[in-house]
Amino acid sequence: MFADDEALQDWRYGVMLTDLALPALEVWRLYRGRADCENRIKELKADFGLDSFCLRDFWATEAALSVSMLAYNLMSVFRQAVMRQKVHHTLATLHHKVLAIGAYWGQPCVQQGKPKPTLRVALARKRRAWFEGLWANAGEFALPVPVVKIRG
Repeated sequence: MFADDEALQDWRYGVMLTDLALPALEVWRLYRGRADCENRIKELKADFGLDSFCLRDFWATEAALSVSMLAYNLMSVFRQAVMRQKVHHTLATLHHKVLAIGAYWGQPCVQQGKPKPTLRVALARKRRAWFEGLWANAGEFALPVPVVKIRG
C-alpha cells in the first residue's frame, strides 16, 4: 500500500471492522487493550500447562485452573515489581535468569553486634550487581490498585 509514495511507505497500516457504534478513536483504544491476549494465552499453555490438564471431576479441573491463574498473576506482579523491563520474559526465561540460582546458608555475619544469617548466592561477579538491583526494585514497588483490608 502506498509503495510509490516515499513519505508513506514506511508506515504500518491496519484495518478494524466492527459493528460498534463508537467513534474510531474509542474503537482503537478498546481493541488496543486486547492486542496482546494471544501471547498471554500462548504463555499460559506453554509455561503454566493449561493445555495439558483435564481432571476427572469438573471442580478439580476448576481448582487446577485457579491455581494456575494465581501462579500466572503472581509471576506478572513479580515481572512488574522486580524485573521492571519492557521485555515480557516467559516463565522459562525467568526461571533460568532469576529463580533457579544455586545458594546456601553461610556462616552468620555480625551486624550491629548481632549475628545475622547469610544467604550465599552462586552468581558470577558480572551478574551480582544486576541481581541485587532486582531485589532493590521490589522494595520500591507499590501496587497499582489500592489494597482493601477485610475485617474478619
